[in-house]
Amino acid sequence: MGGLLSYFKGLFGSKEMRILILGLDGAGKTTILYRLVGEVVTTIPTIGFNVEQVTYKNLKFQVWDLGGQTSIRPYWRCYYSNTDAIIYVVDSADKDRIGISKGELVSMLEEEELKNAILVVLANKQDIEGALSVAEVHSALGLDALKTRTFQIFKTSALKGDGLNQAMEWLANALTNRK
Repeated sequence: MGGLLSYFKGLFGSKEMRILILGLDGAGKTTILYRLVGEVVTTIPTIGFNVEQVTYKNLKFQVWDLGGQTSIRPYWRCYYSNTDAIIYVVDSADKDRIGISKGELVSMLEEEELKNAILVVLANKQDIEGALSVAEVHSALGLDALKTRTFQIFKTSALKGDGLNQAMEWLANALTNRK
């Protein structure tokens, strides 16, 4: 009986899944992390990382929010191993840097250690007047080129919490179905 119980425990998950929240500085990564934890916080630029355990639908996630400043981005690769999913946050109102955001996303997705990671793109700051639409962010990031990766893009506002439940719901299902 104990063997059967441990089989189901393994199937439905006491394993903590590793998620990285990445994106350029100021995109809203830390605000999103703490929204997922259930806290509303005032943030300052992340130097290094924040890590929290998030439980969603009986799944345990260890969520790493890595700083997005230019000087920190080269260190993202130090965190890639054993990553189950990436939440890539884009500031939809920052039209001037969407090309830089695309470049970072493309180079990250080329990394061997992330080849099986599920991708969630959050078109964040949708509450700001003049923000790019989800379709415009999708196009600007070149997501049509992702033929072999499981991914989805969501319209979000970290400040208001809009869209985060839908994104986490999709991610939880994608991770569960991948096994």
